[in-house]
Amino acid sequence: MTYTTAPMTPDPDLHPQFYEGIPFKRLLAWIADVVLVFLICVVVLPFTAFTGLFFFPFMMLVLGFAYRVATLTSGSATWGMRLMGMELRDRRDQPFDFATALLHTIGYSLSMTVTPIQLVSAVLICSTARRQSLTDMVLGTAPVNCRLGR
Repeated sequence: MTYTTAPMTPDPDLHPQFYEGIPFKRLLAWIADVVLVFLICVVVLPFTAFTGLFFFPFMMLVLGFAYRVATLTSGSATWGMRLMGMELRDRRDQPFDFATALLHTIGYSLSMTVTPIQLVSAVLICSTARRQSLTDMVLGTAPVNCRLGR
């Protein structure tokens, strides 16, 4: 039997340019996304007859979840990530499909609600060669700087 290996995300030893500055870009992208989700919630608020004020954190959670899944499915990056010039790639070095975007968002949401998991993810982002969070490591995904010419 012959086995072929599928393409993987770029090797950080051979192509370090794909991972340069990723931890800082992830932080800035996260801040941009949180601000954007907050603004989306503020726009939606009048449509709830302002009762959304009573469950605003839950509204941010739900709309943020939908925002992440939609943007990761459509371009393999949230708008904050796109602003920072980065994207997420799956284990075959392909853009996210819906299933991968959904699983990644579930992992992200879990890590955001459990502080020790978030701390482990932050340490992994800063210390692994591919700058992967815990969710990235479980799914085999990786953040990379956007490739030019695409």
